[in-house]
Amino acid sequence: MLGIIVGTHGHLAEELVNTCAMICGQPDNLTTVTLVPGEGPEDLMAKYNKAMEEMDTTNGVIILNDLFGGSPYNAACRVAMENDKCGIVTGVSLPMLVEVINYRLCSGENANVQDAMEKAVEASVAGAQKFHKSQVESETDDEGDDL
Repeated sequence: MLGIIVGTHGHLAEELVNTCAMICGQPDNLTTVTLVPGEGPEDLMAKYNKAMEEMDTTNGVIILNDLFGGSPYNAACRVAMENDKCGIVTGVSLPMLVEVINYRLCSGENANVQDAMEKAVEASVAGAQKFHKSQVESETDDEGDDL
């Protein structure tokens, strides 16, 4: 199975997973790693390694981080350098997490880190949309009225 770790500053990871569970149900083989005040890179690396020891990583593990260049990301990179079956994607969001969980569910034993990373990035891009009322074509009251 493909393992999923959400690693963030503060408790963002935990809340993303809780919110995702409202949509997808409680996901299995998924855990969080959080950086709290007073912790450093070694603490994070230990948390990532422990998380990977406790989950099924037969098909690898994808780490979804909040911020490129942040401590959770940097520690994840150090861990991933020691494990070819570990991939990292930054900019974790609810659409990204839902998509990775769905990808894993649909792919089953064929799920792999490289494809999961692609799905995560695609979901991130697709999940970012914009809206402003100026984008909506307005209709006048007499349009289509023949009376």
